[in-house]
Amino acid sequence: MDHREEHAQVEGERQALSATLAESWRGRCPLPMPAPSPAAIDRMLETMRWMLWLEVEQRHLLWMRAAQYDWQEIARRFGCCRTTAWRRWKIAINQVALQLNSEKTSKQKGHAG
Repeated sequence: MDHREEHAQVEGERQALSATLAESWRGRCPLPMPAPSPAAIDRMLETMRWMLWLEVEQRHLLWMRAAQYDWQEIARRFGCCRTTAWRRWKIAINQVALQLNSEKTSKQKGHAG
């Protein structure tokens, strides 16, 4: 095989790989998203602040569920059954709600007195 044939073979393999990669990603990669609005950024930052109230594992659990992982996959990640994963998620959500309610209550007391 001479240099030109070798180059053609490598180029053909490269094109085949590119086509395969493009095909595998087609439909999986979303179109570029527009820049988020300032309000959307504020909501994201507020949500991230809430995550600081939780343990690292609880954060992972909430983000996985927010990313729409199914309970079976979440349970596998945490080494438990689906019901236990759901219970842990519920506890984490309640923890955030309690913290938000306590902040709301303390703000109301500050304005009233």
